[in-house]
Amino acid sequence: MHKQIGMIILLALGLTMSGCGSGNGPGSGNINGNWSATLTNSTDGTTTYSFSTTFTQGSGSTVNVSSFMFTSTAPCFASETTTETGSFTLSGNSNGSVMGTFGMTITGSTSGNVLSLTNGNVTGNTISGDWTLTGGGCSGQGMFTIGPH
Repeated sequence: MHKQIGMIILLALGLTMSGCGSGNGPGSGNINGNWSATLTNSTDGTTTYSFSTTFTQGSGSTVNVSSFMFTSTAPCFASETTTETGSFTLSGNSNGSVMGTFGMTITGSTSGNVLSLTNGNVTGNTISGDWTLTGGGCSGQGMFTIGPH
């Protein structure tokens, strides 16, 4: 009898612990965590922009973006606030590696500049895709990579 009770307690503890995780990146089936992004220029491969942020899965495919900060010089967004929106759709989990799609838009409050991250593919703890910058006299395009930080 004591052996059975001990096994039940051990099983319950194991199930409880399996729900625990670091929460950084989409490895747990969501996008919650702190992230860093690098946006490279399609012409010469140099870093055009970089930023850090925190993503939190909202309802549906909505991603709440907070603590957003450009970590490189961002002349097209200098001295203005930005508004950030994002989306993440989980499409599967293969052997612990999350797969899905990601998109994000960063809009300048006064310049009319819009930085769009599109065609984002989520694989494990990496998000990669395309970016474009339009409006307010600024333009550009290239590839982005986002990873946990």
